[in-house]
Amino acid sequence: MEKTTKVNKSILAVFIFFFLGLIQHSFAQRPIPQNGRQVQNPNQRVQQEALQQGEVEGEEQTGRRTLLDDSTRMVFGPTTALFFYEKDIKRNSLTLYPQDTSLTNFHNYDPRAKGGWKYQDLGNIGSAAQPIFYEIPDQIGTRSGFHAYDIYYHNPETRKYFDTKSPFTNMSAFFGGGNRNMLDLEFARNVNPRWNIGFEFHTIRSRKTLNPIARDDNMVEQTSYSLHTNYRSENGRYWLLGNFSRMRHVVNEIGGIIPPEEDSTSVYFTYEDAKVWLRNSQARDLRQDYHFYHEYKVRDGLQIYHVFDRKSQDIRFDALLNSTDSLFYPSTRLLEPDTTRNIHDFSEWKNEFGLKGTFGGFFYNAYAKLRNGRMQNPAFESDNTFNEVFIGGQLIGKLSEKWSLSADGEYLLPGAFRIHGVFQSPWLDVEYTKALYKPSSMQQRYAGNHFNWDNDFDNVGVDQVTGTLKLDIGKAKIRPGLTINRVNNYIYFDENRLPVQADAEAFMLMPSVKSAIRVGKKFQWDAEVIFTSVSGGAADAFRIPELFANTRFYFDSPAFDENVFLQFGLDIRYHSSYFADAYWPSHQQFYLQNTFDVYAYPVVDVFLNFRINRTRVLLKYNHLNSGMMSRDGYFVTPDYTGIRSFIDLGITWYLFD
Repeated sequence: MEKTTKVNKSILAVFIFFFLGLIQHSFAQRPIPQNGRQVQNPNQRVQQEALQQGEVEGEEQTGRRTLLDDSTRMVFGPTTALFFYEKDIKRNSLTLYPQDTSLTNFHNYDPRAKGGWKYQDLGNIGSAAQPIFYEIPDQIGTRSGFHAYDIYYHNPETRKYFDTKSPFTNMSAFFGGGNRNMLDLEFARNVNPRWNIGFEFHTIRSRKTLNPIARDDNMVEQTSYSLHTNYRSENGRYWLLGNFSRMRHVVNEIGGIIPPEEDSTSVYFTYEDAKVWLRNSQARDLRQDYHFYHEYKVRDGLQIYHVFDRKSQDIRFDALLNSTDSLFYPSTRLLEPDTTRNIHDFSEWKNEFGLKGTFGGFFYNAYAKLRNGRMQNPAFESDNTFNEVFIGGQLIGKLSEKWSLSADGEYLLPGAFRIHGVFQSPWLDVEYTKALYKPSSMQQRYAGNHFNWDNDFDNVGVDQVTGTLKLDIGKAKIRPGLTINRVNNYIYFDENRLPVQADAEAFMLMPSVKSAIRVGKKFQWDAEVIFTSVSGGAADAFRIPELFANTRFYFDSPAFDENVFLQFGLDIRYHSSYFADAYWPSHQQFYLQNTFDVYAYPVVDVFLNFRINRTRVLLKYNHLNSGMMSRDGYFVTPDYTGIRSFIDLGITWYLFD
């Protein structure tokens, strides 16, 4: 193992120096463009008025140019393939965004890494995952309860819609060490100036990091795609956004490493040679969504709109109990003695009708919403159905460019609600949420081969206050923050892997700080630290590390006469020791455990991101400090180890014609 690690590190060093030498040699043999360097911040907003005048922001920081260059040839680029979000249309605040050409955090390509490592997973891309920190559900009504693969699903309600001036293609490929691979394709084009269409295609193929028996012995296989369109009428009064999304996510479960106390021949941190529990167990999450939004302008200051959703989630788990897999599962067999087939099919229809507009400088919105759905299971005597009626509204006041105040609320008849308010200023942001949300369908009723329950849980209540100070001191941007949560009637899965409802409250005090500090002219230091203290009678239901920290120090500067943009540095993550939740594959839930310490361990990655024109490339060496610590490795979940030293390679490039 140590020999392999040393060889990998040597290969990494040779590759970096060879590549930099190749770049220098290449640019020494061709003329150097004199048009300045590209914009480093891809997230700056492009004003719609400027776009309508045929002007877009150029790739230079020092000036602007039109869609025609000096030779009258059309110039297409990241600022002519613009996109927007449904939420902005709904709030009458259309904002057009250019394509992302930033290098910051580009090396963290997979969903868990991209999200700041704030999810607990099973040590592989596409494996079951849950948030480390408590999150308030977006939906206060009935949810399916099967959320282990939410992080890998492209939600249609947050889909990008395009306003392109030419065909646009985004191709991204991630080749992770150990055959952990991802492919992302995105295409959009304008049929005419008011109508755009497009599609997305995504795949994940992740080989087992623990005990694979073949090169293509995958733990995860996902295929997902979506079709989307947006259209606005010639007079601008009518606007339609629509998309269809589908994801098929298959996981060949391993059950974790067999603990040495269960099998004396089993050893942690042997990775490919590890002894695992499962070989013939598989989970599948199949999702399909039809979503569209359309609005009509009745007059100045008043629009009416309608939102339609048809969602389905088909959850299945299969295991052969006449194999060694049976040693992992309880001896209880409620449905079949030799095979586990747990099948749940959740679907819903949603229609929202509302009116919105502006009055006296404020944006207003009022709506009524109807949700109908059901959970089906062959073992249920009848479907678990629900019919829910909501009323709600929103009020947003933008006092100036830097000062704003918003409030929104929703009431589910009867008994559930959410109230939410946000205050933003140049030096302080404050957000407050008070909610009472329903238990999930799965928490209330479940029938499987090993577990069966029929509960009548109360709604869960939460109060959350979040505040952030904005301190800009010279080249340092510092954001101290504080989050306070009060949660009552919380529902969780206990040590017996059964859902229970806490009969007391839990209080969370979470001070934090985020910083971005420029060190000299060419170095950057970013950091985030979160402290968490949980108290109250229900504190034990929340397993959160007391200290959670990420930091990144890197070289960040153009090179080779600004023909190449480089970031090269270290990315370090750490959390304190805690009894992290364990994972149970058959009902796809994380649950409490009190015996396995997911101990503190810093993980150091070294990365190189670079961009040439519109092509971005990442190279990352994972777990650089492997073999240098007092422990052989680290755990992410009980009996699931984090990855060993791997080299990841990724590339993203844009085509605009």
